[in-house]
Amino acid sequence: MPESPSTFDIAYSLLREGRLIDAEQLMLKELQSVEQSHGRTSSEWASAQCDLGNLLFNSDQFDRAAECFRDACAHPPVGDSAAFKNFLTYRLNLGMALLMAGRLDEAEAELRRNLREREEFYGREHPGYAYALEQLADVLIRRGELAQARQAAEEAVGIFWEAGHERVAGAMALRAEIVLASGGGDAVFPGLDQLPDEIVELIVLTVTARVRQVPATARPVLTHLAATLESHLGPDHQATLKAFAELANSGHDSGDQTGRVEAIEKLLASYDRQGRAEDALMAVLGLAVAQDAAGDVDGSLKTYEQALARADGIGRHDLRAQVLRNWGLALSSAGRPAEAEQRLRAAVTEAGLSGDDELLGRARIALGLFLQHEERLDEARELVEAGLTTLDVAHPEAIQGRGHLGAIMAGRSCGCGDTREAIAQAFREFVIGRLPHDLLAELEVTLDGGDFQIGVQLVREPTEDELKQLNAVFESATAEFRGRLAAAG
Repeated sequence: MPESPSTFDIAYSLLREGRLIDAEQLMLKELQSVEQSHGRTSSEWASAQCDLGNLLFNSDQFDRAAECFRDACAHPPVGDSAAFKNFLTYRLNLGMALLMAGRLDEAEAELRRNLREREEFYGREHPGYAYALEQLADVLIRRGELAQARQAAEEAVGIFWEAGHERVAGAMALRAEIVLASGGGDAVFPGLDQLPDEIVELIVLTVTARVRQVPATARPVLTHLAATLESHLGPDHQATLKAFAELANSGHDSGDQTGRVEAIEKLLASYDRQGRAEDALMAVLGLAVAQDAAGDVDGSLKTYEQALARADGIGRHDLRAQVLRNWGLALSSAGRPAEAEQRLRAAVTEAGLSGDDELLGRARIALGLFLQHEERLDEARELVEAGLTTLDVAHPEAIQGRGHLGAIMAGRSCGCGDTREAIAQAFREFVIGRLPHDLLAELEVTLDGGDFQIGVQLVREPTEDELKQLNAVFESATAEFRGRLAAAG
């Protein structure tokens, strides 16, 4: 019989579905239950604190995660080897959370402390010691102390390599970053051809994560790695494709549209060689966006035409709807409204046939916003309202649609400037639905610059637990909706 999922497993599933606050509330209830059963000084309570910290860490709430990990470290176990190994993990997690929060002095202090504890427990040749070395190297890179960082990374690579441990991938990625940042002539990935495919793919994943965290120093590593893999493993190897896919994504973020187009073209050629029709279609759509961003509007529109032909060949309504929607938006931006409307209406029809409610909502809102800009407000309102009924309140396009709907109802042909207000309103609805109904008298949410300002009036004095819940909901909602705000530009 398969093992039942743990509370953390369920919470993490909720997090992946975008239900951050629900996931956090589940973990908080578990923590309270463990405290009542075992007490705050128990190893069980420390483990539950670590689980909550991991959830917060994975939702980018690094300061809050650090406090959970610090609490988990508050009572070092004595005479229990297994519990002490867990304690060492909690301390390492604390250092990582502080690092990600940008609290580098504290992170270095905790990691050096963890390194001493690990040396005493494992010895200097054990992978358990190298875990902390790897994280310390990361801190030192971000502080610009490249010589010390390289020493730590080289030692970690040596330990993991000798042990045949998969964590060699992360240490090698850090070492490569240091070598390129230092400007020396050393080999960037020595021994890469001696590694099994699964370790090479882990290197790609590590470098990809680094690009998102520290793009200035990590993107050159990704560029070098992609070229190396294409040469050593071939253009159709999964690791090579992953590297070029991430290079295309980072090209969007860095503004390197030419590099982005080149990377997507490599992906497309490989997918076509392998007969991966759906992957090829997604690559073509990405290519059209990249061409438009690079200023090749005519090339972009021709690529959308090719994308529709590919979607027709696959024969799926949802794929046709996605292509038609994107093509229609591109035609609208190019000043070709008659063709844009034709494609957008066809997208709504295809989305309806697909049975995908989210896709239908997105297609309706896209057409509704187009009609609003064309000053056909009655039609626009009907479509946007219909689109909102099938989208989650926090969906980025629901937020965009809600912002424009306010302008439509006010008789305005454009609501692009109302999106930030719609985000604030969605934030308010999101929070209210997750708090006790008899607690809030009024909740005012406004946007000031790039962050949320919250004004609260309570019906009554909250209990200590309710106050904790209130603060946790606000912090989690802020973390979730900052991403929505960034997406809205």
